[in-house]
Amino acid sequence: MRRAVCAGSRGEMETVSLKRTRIARRKRLEILQLRSLTQGSDGLIREKDGGKSKRKLDGKLRLTDGFDTTEVSLSLSLESSSSSSDISDILKKNIPIGILLSRGKFLDDDEARNTPWRAHGAVSVCGRRRAMEDAVKVAPGLISSGEESGSVYDFFGVYDGHGGCQVAHVCRDRLHVVLATEVEDRRGEAKGVDWKEVMETGFSKLDSEIGKSVSEGQENGVMGTSMKTVGSTAVVALVGAATLIVANCGDSRAVMSRGGAVVPLSCDHKPDRPDEMARVEAAGGRVINWDGHRVLGVLATSRSIGDHYLKPYVISEPEVTITERTVEDEFLILASDGLWDVVSNETACEVVRRCLVGNPVGKRLKRTVDGDGSAEAAALLVELAMGRGSNDNISVIVIDLRKSSKL
Repeated sequence: MRRAVCAGSRGEMETVSLKRTRIARRKRLEILQLRSLTQGSDGLIREKDGGKSKRKLDGKLRLTDGFDTTEVSLSLSLESSSSSSDISDILKKNIPIGILLSRGKFLDDDEARNTPWRAHGAVSVCGRRRAMEDAVKVAPGLISSGEESGSVYDFFGVYDGHGGCQVAHVCRDRLHVVLATEVEDRRGEAKGVDWKEVMETGFSKLDSEIGKSVSEGQENGVMGTSMKTVGSTAVVALVGAATLIVANCGDSRAVMSRGGAVVPLSCDHKPDRPDEMARVEAAGGRVINWDGHRVLGVLATSRSIGDHYLKPYVISEPEVTITERTVEDEFLILASDGLWDVVSNETACEVVRRCLVGNPVGKRLKRTVDGDGSAEAAALLVELAMGRGSNDNISVIVIDLRKSSKL
């Protein structure tokens, strides 16, 4: 009897192992598709200011994953609108995003002061989840602060939705617009731009817009009460030639590498973080350890945009860091917790550094062309996260911060 049980268990284990191997093989092929798309101009996705941009890629690739060679048919399309003024229309959309790739050109210092589009790579994949709730946004040259030094700022954002993708899509389509409007409204102030105030006000305004649209939709019978349970984390960065501003709301994360050292630029808003737990309890809420620490036993992050059913315990106020740029700045990583749950800051920076440098740590940095290193680094981080068993959507943006001829 024991032998029979052991034999049966062994057979089940072999079946499970075979299934996992097939899943891993399929995921590797997906990553190879991502890499292939980043290698040519056909992989470039561009957006038009004030309108819609749509690109569709079709073709066949012969890919090898280390086991065998497979011919894969590719079909990738992306449509976006950065000028939508009706939040209700955005909330009604429920279009899943499977894969998003983006790549930017590397600029010299003088160019970066007046021209947007710093070198970067962005990858967003569904991973092992059935639904895609992440979103990413890249808006080159979004803001000109009017400052004499480094006045042009590129915008990068990663949004991790929960309960649905609608709020993440609103953030993708609207947050950078709201922030740019805030800066424009403050132009000419004697004290200059207060970036912390800009970020806090922008996040708050977008959160209020979403709440208002949800309430109006319920009154008109357009949306059900379930929309109140949808939210999204947000980690965004404004990258200028002289200053780097990061705002984080939730458990996505921003990490910079400077002179070979790892510099965290955000701190996850987890409910069991002592100050966050104290804030939630002071507001009358509770943090319950139910499959991990959660606000009211429901939400695993203590800050987010949306989630109006958990107000005032869950707030949309971001924590903001303002960093002066130096010649030692190497790169910045923005990513959702699908990466950070399984990959440490140090490991992520090591992967990116080797992609950008192409040599062991400590050797002089060498410039990559057209952001290929950044795109490759983002794809490798996604592959690493899936290989380590991440069960979440994974979104990664890698921004090359290196200065020009001195490297």
